[in-house]
Amino acid sequence: MDIPRIFTISESEHRIHNPFTPEKYATLGHMLRMKPGTSILDLGSGSGEMLCTWARDYGITGVGIDMSPLFTAQAKRRADELGVSERVHFIHNDAAGYVVDTKCDIAACIGATWIAGGVVGTIKLLAKSLRPGGIILIGEPYWRHVPATEEIAEACGVSSMADFLPLPELVSSFDEQGYDVVEMVLADQDGWDRYEAAKWMTMRRWLEENPDDDFAKDVRAELTIAPIRHVRWTREYLGWGVFALMPR
Repeated sequence: MDIPRIFTISESEHRIHNPFTPEKYATLGHMLRMKPGTSILDLGSGSGEMLCTWARDYGITGVGIDMSPLFTAQAKRRADELGVSERVHFIHNDAAGYVVDTKCDIAACIGATWIAGGVVGTIKLLAKSLRPGGIILIGEPYWRHVPATEEIAEACGVSSMADFLPLPELVSSFDEQGYDVVEMVLADQDGWDRYEAAKWMTMRRWLEENPDDDFAKDVRAELTIAPIRHVRWTREYLGWGVFALMPR
């Protein structure tokens, strides 16, 4: 069980696998007003930076689920580094359909709503693990500018314009599902740059170290196209944010 290899290579040096920076996660943690002992489920937890830093800074407890063996191992090491391994635990598993036995205070899926077929399905999945009065966190891209054509959408690295919504429509969709939006923190272009540009150095170093790997041609192709795709398309057209929701 693993994610596509291009991600485990290009993001192998990432601590955060989305356009948020450490400062954005700190802002979100502060805005959530979490008390020590707040319990969090994080589906698609990546390398565990959110849970680990919040355990250190706010005393939360948490469980992270991710299908990447590499990222799960990195999350465990990060918990050890920060001295929070008794407070947060990371499990290598498929987050699709994952529900905890003991309901939590915060149920999160930050940038991996594909696990349940999109935002609507992911909210329904997270709700199964949420205690009454709890908070759902959804991290999701949105269109800053709606592409004029499907070709532009594909140039941004998505399959269709329908993959994402403009920000007003995304926020309205939470209301339509019966949730109040009680907070949001949006990424900025510097965050996009840090997320995307950091991949390029990692891929280049990987190619230098693995010139005869069967996957080298795929990494070379991605490294060739990724910088121009980012600066010409993704950086301008796509936004990204985390939205805190409470059921009515």
